[in-house]
Amino acid sequence: MNRRTLAALLAAGLVAATAVLARPVAASLGRESATDAIQFGWSRTSGANDNVDQTWWAVRSHDTLHNFVERLLSIPVGMMARGAGARFEAKLSEHTGLPLPEGWALATAKDSPQIRSIYAETPRDLGSVLGFYRDALGKRGWTEKDGAVAEPDRAEITFLTREGSLLLRLSRQDDRTIAELSGRKFAPATIGLLPKSGQVRLMLGNKTDEAAVITVADQAVNLAAHAGEELANSDGAAGELPDSQKLDLPPGRYKVTLKVDGGAAASREFEVAANETWGLLAGADGVLLPMRLY
Repeated sequence: MNRRTLAALLAAGLVAATAVLARPVAASLGRESATDAIQFGWSRTSGANDNVDQTWWAVRSHDTLHNFVERLLSIPVGMMARGAGARFEAKLSEHTGLPLPEGWALATAKDSPQIRSIYAETPRDLGSVLGFYRDALGKRGWTEKDGAVAEPDRAEITFLTREGSLLLRLSRQDDRTIAELSGRKFAPATIGLLPKSGQVRLMLGNKTDEAAVITVADQAVNLAAHAGEELANSDGAAGELPDSQKLDLPPGRYKVTLKVDGGAAASREFEVAANETWGLLAGADGVLLPMRLY
């Protein structure tokens, strides 16, 4: 292959990388590949008393490559995606002080006056993810509170820090480990965020260009394109959400189904505890983006 041909292929690869990074992608868990693609978003809202509310979300996909040309063109795509993923992780950690587990395929995070939280899905087994968090949080000088639960398919540990306690919850579902790490701050929740006592509040939105339906506990909520897409950005945006996009439920484990127009329905189970508020957003390619808000 002469230099001119190689240069043309690499140039085409850079164009392909830009296209891959610009288009929506879905997480493909449990697969190894030579290239990644990533889509992510970030918002920052300033409120009263200089309070800042920030949210992050990212979805990473893996593509299996079958021939030499695909692999050659994938080099700049993978490099750009991995670089973007590393910058996302660094920015998120800088602002929340919370780490992401290795190999994550989906991640959301929140840093507001009320809470700092991370939600992540990874194909790594639960024991590996638990070991990662124990090591990473231990290096920060955070200590485990007595009463930790560590079982093959779930774990729940409270870590004590100078800023208060952090709750780590891990669960295994299908081919993924779900990690939730969160700590409440001292600012009170607004009416829009506050769940009913002893219950869970789910706030539903749609970040896509298509209509979507989210079904929870046999309750189907129809969402127009971009309906409530900013609900996680601030307590003010949450307060503006119509009642038809809020569900107050008993704590427990629920089947959640997301169907975006033009795509297949996808279902999964979602476990929530009393006095928590979560945003459930329809994301790119029918990927559900859960985010702990309170």
